[in-house]
Amino acid sequence: MTVTHSTQTVNQALILHPGGSFTYEERPKPTLQSDRDVIVKVIATGLCGSDVHYWQHGRLGRYIVSNPLILGHESTGIITETGANTPGLNIGDRIALEPGIACNACTYCRSGRYNLCTSMRFAATPPIDGTLATYYRVPAECVYKLPGHVSLRDGTLIEPLSVAVHGCRLGGSGSGGMQEKAVVVFGAGPVGLLCCGVARAFGASVVVVVDVVAERLEVARGYGATHSYEMGGGLSLEENVAGVLGAAGLSVEEGGRGVDVVLDATGAEPCVTCGIHVLSAGGTFVQVGLGKPSLSLPVGQICDKEIVFKGSFRYGPGDFELAVGLLESGRIKVDGLVTHEFGFERAEEAFRNVVGRNGIKSVIYGPGVDEDEARELA
Repeated sequence: MTVTHSTQTVNQALILHPGGSFTYEERPKPTLQSDRDVIVKVIATGLCGSDVHYWQHGRLGRYIVSNPLILGHESTGIITETGANTPGLNIGDRIALEPGIACNACTYCRSGRYNLCTSMRFAATPPIDGTLATYYRVPAECVYKLPGHVSLRDGTLIEPLSVAVHGCRLGGSGSGGMQEKAVVVFGAGPVGLLCCGVARAFGASVVVVVDVVAERLEVARGYGATHSYEMGGGLSLEENVAGVLGAAGLSVEEGGRGVDVVLDATGAEPCVTCGIHVLSAGGTFVQVGLGKPSLSLPVGQICDKEIVFKGSFRYGPGDFELAVGLLESGRIKVDGLVTHEFGFERAEEAFRNVVGRNGIKSVIYGPGVDEDEARELA
């Protein structure tokens, strides 16, 4: 790929304002703040559900859009500047960004759980600006070189792939902990599909994907799912539980093989409830996706079966590196997951496309980016 490294100082950004309106504005170009920093020209950014939620609702949990905010955090780009202490990184490198900067000093960081850092500066989480701009600054430890066979467009999926890696590691107690296990994944959106792929890469023998959209279930077969079930809104809990288990010949009855791990990428209460019911005694439930902040759960089932219920928050040490490694080795493929592409000037159209549940993944190219180059390989 041929890239011209511009010396321009204009940093055009997409700004979300309180109330939900967008404007394009010029912001100061970020500068190196330490010898460990790099400046990246942003080439492509995948849209996440959290971006859309901030646009539609103005808040997500305790984070509120009270001032103008740059959205975006699933980004790839080209390094244009490096500090003096960034070994292995060079101007022109094609990279994926890990969009959260931890303090590296608190109890959580020091214990290897930096995703829980109370001082975390995570892109596109108010009041921290995101990556939908011409340039972005990150420390060297948040930069990962793209495998040669992965385009800058498809590299935007490394961030959600890292979310899937983190959830699967929690579900299987490590990268090899799903060996020969039966796994159910609720939700066949980008993260759910990637959870299917990671579960299979981690050794799961059965991966059942559940969704309400038949077209997405068909796609899931190409990304690691061995079985699928279309969850009917008009069916009872008992019918959906039987349907999920029956799709792969599983059972929670005495003597039958039930589900070892459930990964919920929806946050929808019916899915969470169904997931708890399909688990075998002693199984593990991992909440990967977020929906309403409070849900009604069948606590009796959790206690009776001594289920391990885990929350999953973004990603932690080693998750991004493992995600890149899975792509490098070919154990995970993301070809075809990006179904819609938009130039920077069509960014709001991209947001509307996600709301309309069109395709799987929508990507916005950075200001002035040649879209053909973004699709090329190294």
